[in-house]
Amino acid sequence: MTCIKSTNRFYLAASLLLTIFSANVFAKPLQYEDVFDLEFVSDPQPDSQGEQIVFVRNWMDKQADRRRMTLWLSSADGKKLEPLTDKDLSASNPQWSPDNKQIAFIANGQIHVKWLDSGRTSQLGQLTQSPANLTWSPDGNWLAFTMFTPKQVKPPVTLPGKPEKADWAKSAVYIDSKQYRVDGAGYLKSGFRHIYIMPAAGGMAIQLTEGDFNHGGSISWAKDSQSIYFSANRHPDWQSNPLNSEIFQLTLADRKLTQLTDRNGPDSQPQLSPNGKLIAFTGFEDRKLSHQASRLYVMNADGSNIRNLTEDLDRAIDDFQWLPNNKALYIAYDSEGKGILAEQNISGKRSVITSDIGGGSYGRPYSGGQFAAADNGLIAYTQMNTQKPAELAVIKNGKTYTLTDFNADLVFARDIGKVEEFWYSSSVDQRKLQGWLIYPPQFDPSKKYPLILEIHGGPHTAYGPHFAMELQLMAAQGYVVLYTNPRGSTSYGEDFANLIHHNYPSQDFNDLMDGVDAVIAKGYINEKELFVTGGSGGGALTAWIVGHTDRFAAAVSVKPVINWFSFVLNADMYSYFTQYWFPAMPWENPEHYLKYSPISYVGNVKTPTMLMTGEADHRTPISETEQFYQALQLRGVDTAMVRIPEASHSIYSRPSNLMAKTAYILYWFEKYRTPAMEKDKQ
Repeated sequence: MTCIKSTNRFYLAASLLLTIFSANVFAKPLQYEDVFDLEFVSDPQPDSQGEQIVFVRNWMDKQADRRRMTLWLSSADGKKLEPLTDKDLSASNPQWSPDNKQIAFIANGQIHVKWLDSGRTSQLGQLTQSPANLTWSPDGNWLAFTMFTPKQVKPPVTLPGKPEKADWAKSAVYIDSKQYRVDGAGYLKSGFRHIYIMPAAGGMAIQLTEGDFNHGGSISWAKDSQSIYFSANRHPDWQSNPLNSEIFQLTLADRKLTQLTDRNGPDSQPQLSPNGKLIAFTGFEDRKLSHQASRLYVMNADGSNIRNLTEDLDRAIDDFQWLPNNKALYIAYDSEGKGILAEQNISGKRSVITSDIGGGSYGRPYSGGQFAAADNGLIAYTQMNTQKPAELAVIKNGKTYTLTDFNADLVFARDIGKVEEFWYSSSVDQRKLQGWLIYPPQFDPSKKYPLILEIHGGPHTAYGPHFAMELQLMAAQGYVVLYTNPRGSTSYGEDFANLIHHNYPSQDFNDLMDGVDAVIAKGYINEKELFVTGGSGGGALTAWIVGHTDRFAAAVSVKPVINWFSFVLNADMYSYFTQYWFPAMPWENPEHYLKYSPISYVGNVKTPTMLMTGEADHRTPISETEQFYQALQLRGVDTAMVRIPEASHSIYSRPSNLMAKTAYILYWFEKYRTPAMEKDKQ
């Protein structure tokens, strides 16, 4: 495949072709079924010499209605691009062996290895549970990984007298653990995540860690392959204080466990420097704020002399990697919605390398992305823009090259909505706020268009200049779509994010309304056709909005929180929410919980409002949706409830659910558009 360089003729010709087709009638607007044509790149891993990159190519299986993952291999110049695994083998977590001759990966719940010289692939061992966080030892002899380890727990009650072959009811389930269910996984089985090693040539999985604690996240090997470093919360009160993790060293020969940090807060992602003298990790000193940005720290290998490298940056560090010189690290973070990759010297100097990292989320424009670097300085990363999902890119000698174009067919055949960034001022305190507009195909500023305000979740997260299939589908139906980062959003510093600490929703409502006003001032919006929607935290804000203004013609609140009192006593992360989002337990300060609950303002609602939530959502349980729906029904407000069977909080994890979510939102809005309302009156 030809390498795509930002200044070469191929790129210019492709850009011209796409410009022509995006401006003519031959390229059709996006269709719902185009969801199954989306592809994106994740987890790029160059070999140590920077000659080849293995990565995950994500695609949508229309028959199974699932996202699938296939491993692909690209040369560093992009001229060679080929699959490593078959489409039927959903593969992930690729890891190069130290000699670059093998690639280990996880597929169908087992560890596999691909020998590049012969092309043969073999499954190693037979694991009883699915592994994660796969990594090679430096000597190439071992593979370390984490794996759930069941623990047999005998029920406290055994019923006597059951006749042979009798058809009795299923046994009662006895639960006494604090963390007993998790969104996306459901009710948890008894057991804990532990660290294992397995011979790279195959064999038994050997358990290294013990105890009733979870050991998750990345694993870093010592240079001599005789010990490993990892993060875990092994405090006696770990269930009540879920963030308080520490860095540990474990020696393989004697299983000796040494705790290297002892701070109040999360210490995670340990990475040993190439010379073995320093350990870098992320974390923060816990102040019980609703948003606390992870900083990058380094310490001596024995845990002494901890220092913070990024306190002056005031951005959350998402990922990092040591440079071979031991003097600097690559760091990834978000700033003003963009994914940034920078070089951070341990002496404090910092320089930005690129600002177009993105990927992972293709439904809505959330920030994020992944990168990895080779010893020769080549950096592979997931590159994203507003017009298509993430592709594979590399940075070599200061220049950026895009190596894949998996979505070229979609972009060629469809008129993707133009995305425009703009800034506006808050009416509350004159802060500068950032937003983006997606324009419908063939947009004409002399005409009037309906507007959809789409609100991100979190609430401590951020939207950015990234591709968003759900929002693009809305624009394809003739709507101008507005999305913003109101106060509480990340990527603008801790102070901005914590303006809603114990104060949510509040002035973020004003920030959103100011954004709507700024767009209306542009002159092409029909003020009688304003619509609002959002998911999770955005769903809560949508419900809050209709209780505080009647300016919207209709609203769709997706997986919302309606009643904070009931939410914290039903959500899976209740130990976290009660401590970090609220000043007291709900029974200690019920007035605070109700003051910020949309249910308290349901008596003001006149806006037709649809509710939508997955029936298996344990993060914002469907009981929240049912409360608001029934309250609106009691009040006689136009309302509807859409329940997504078997769906967790991540509704879009199945492609057809992403289609259904967007289709139902647009159905509701179309029902309350001016022409439709006038037709109903006739």
